Amino acid sequence: MRDELQLDAVVVNAENSAPGGRGITRESGSALLSVADFLTLGNHAFDAEGYEEFLEEEERVVRPANFGDKDPGQGRGLFEADGVSVGVTNVLGRVFVDRTKVSPFEAADRAIEELRARGADLILVDSHAEATSEKQALGYYLAGRVQAVLGTHTHVPTADSSILPGGTAYMTDVGMTGCTESVIGFDREDFLSLFMGDWRGISVATLGPVVLNGALVEFDPETHLAVGIGRVQREWTPGGAQGRLQ
Repeated sequence: MRDELQLDAVVVNAENSAPGGRGITRESGSALLSVADFLTLGNHAFDAEGYEEFLEEEERVVRPANFGDKDPGQGRGLFEADGVSVGVTNVLGRVFVDRTKVSPFEAADRAIEELRARGADLILVDSHAEATSEKQALGYYLAGRVQAVLGTHTHVPTADSSILPGGTAYMTDVGMTGCTESVIGFDREDFLSLFMGDWRGISVATLGPVVLNGALVEFDPETHLAVGIGRVQREWTPGGAQGRLQ
């Protein structure tokens, strides 16, 4: 896809990359960084074993900036792409998510200020939240101050990709990578048991084609403003491959 779409940079949300589907490990993070430039996380950042040293050592991974200062890893970081300094931060929403008392709006303000001071030309904010309204509010709050606000966490791609005032690319949720015959990437029967009152835990889904969802954002090389955003969807089936770009 990097060759096909002529991508200058790739950022991946990796908080469900561990084998069990929750968290990140050194192995899963390293595998993703072999094809991507930078990783973001979310509320499941610390769910898998063996993440601490990886997050402390790897500068190309950020966990939510509104986690505690004593938590492993960093909430903001930079990487270079074709001579452009790209800043990335990850903020966790608080509506329906009981994980942090620090506002994502305040955390984003601090992260943006630091990234600008460190020389970031472009800033991407991963808005990791449950409520679509909270994500949309953050998008308008940051419009014109960052180049992209892209949502994660709910795993279902939304049809609201747009350019907000001031040249900020926005999408409420970019979707997930996982099996299509699932409930947000997990075994559908396991997840059904949760809603039927017979909770037995969940496992990663293995049925059906595998879909990769994302967003493709284009920036003006002179102004560094976003000039285009669209959905990316690719689907792989056993023994073959097919894809489409929307």
